[in-house]
Order: sequence, then C-alpha cells, then structure tokens
Amino acid sequence: MNLRDLVYGLYARRVESRLDHAQVPKHIGVILDGNRRWAKASGGTPEQGHKAGADKIQELLGWCAETDVEVVTLWMLSTDNLSRPEDQLGPLLSIIEDAVRSLAADGRWRVHHVGTLDLLPARTQTVLKEAEQATFDNPGILVNVAVGYGGRQEIADAVRSLLLDHAERGTSIEEIAETVDIDVISEHLYTRGQPDPDLVIRTSGEQRLSGFMLWQSAHSEYYFCEVHWPAFRKVDFLRALRDYAARHRRFGG
Repeated sequence: MNLRDLVYGLYARRVESRLDHAQVPKHIGVILDGNRRWAKASGGTPEQGHKAGADKIQELLGWCAETDVEVVTLWMLSTDNLSRPEDQLGPLLSIIEDAVRSLAADGRWRVHHVGTLDLLPARTQTVLKEAEQATFDNPGILVNVAVGYGGRQEIADAVRSLLLDHAERGTSIEEIAETVDIDVISEHLYTRGQPDPDLVIRTSGEQRLSGFMLWQSAHSEYYFCEVHWPAFRKVDFLRALRDYAARHRRFGG
C-alpha cells in the first residue's frame, strides 16, 4: 500500500465514522459512466475499460451493504448503446453477461432486470432471466441491472402494458382515461413495487441523466462525480452519501 492509498483509507474511515445511517438513501441509482475514457487514459482497450467497470460493481454493492442501502439500480447498457457496431456491442454484452452471472453466483444479492428484453440478443435474455430466477429468494440488496434500458422506452412500455392489461378486461377507452393516474402508470414500470431512487450518482463528470429513470427520479437527489467509473473509490461513494445527508429534501413542499 502506497502513501496515497493509506491517506485515502484513513479519510474514508473518517467520513464513514461520521455518517448517520438514518440519513442513508434506501435506493441508489448509479450511471456507470467513463469506462472507455478510463481505458484510453490508462493506455488500455475499450474492452479492458468495460471489464474494469464490471469488476467495480461488487465493490460498490459491498459498500452499499455496509451502509444499509436496500436497492441499487445499475445502468449498464442503454437502448442507445444497442446501435453500436457489432465489434463494439458484442464484447460489451459478453462482459455484461459475465457481470450478471457473477452477481447471481455471489449469493448475497437479488438480481432484477430493468429494460426491454425483446431488444436484447437471446443469449443475453437468457442470462438475465436465469439470474433473476436464481436469486429471487436471496435476502440481500435488490440489484436492478438496467440492460437495454431507456427512460422514455420504459414509460412507453408502461403505457403499452397498461392498455393491454385493460384490453384483456374489455375496458373501454373512456373508462381507461378515467382511471389513469400517476399510481396506475407506476404499477406498470420496470421497477413496480420498489421505492423510487433517493439518490442518483453519475460518474465521469457528465452532468445529465441521459434518460435514466425519468419517471422515478422526479424527486431524487443527484450527485455528479468527476472520477471515471472503474476508478470510483469507497471515499467517492461516502462523499456522495455525506452530500446527500446534508441536503434538505422538500419534495415540492
């Protein structure tokens, strides 16, 4: 361990000792950004960057478990990413599949896919379904893996699901219009039954949501971190929690 690591370790323990667990967000959304830029800066390939980013996930979940976080949503692949050339998309999907298998094999997490399965290759669909089935009864953190996810797509899918549900019951358009409200639409989201994210973290310095959980993040707090995702450290995570705890959430009041 070098001097810098020692200093960061001491600082992280200091921040953690002052953290009020009663003020910790119960649901954290994370936009895992900066894998390719991290790889380029370190002289590596994009695949090496994505692999390093995937390896960081287990560390993050360990930190979340230590601080009583209950739900974590990880944006791993957007619907926009699906338009990348095959020589880029193929290796990325393989890395994501390995990461999901690793989460399922860990035994501590409940894995849940959020996104549009039909947009993904059959192999990726199978990995996501098997991980969810294998971890359904696990008692630990609920880990939403957002693969093939887009916020606008989610809302469109929710409305489509709502309409199909009512069509099966023979409900008229007029009756549907009378019953549609925020709660009804929420029941058809990918995250139905879950609390909305209290905190959304985005790494790599970008200060935008890019469509991440557009519906659910209406009252979320945002934390934008300059560091690229593979280099994200426990001290960065604790700083985000400290910053969140210092804010006074009004929810429009």
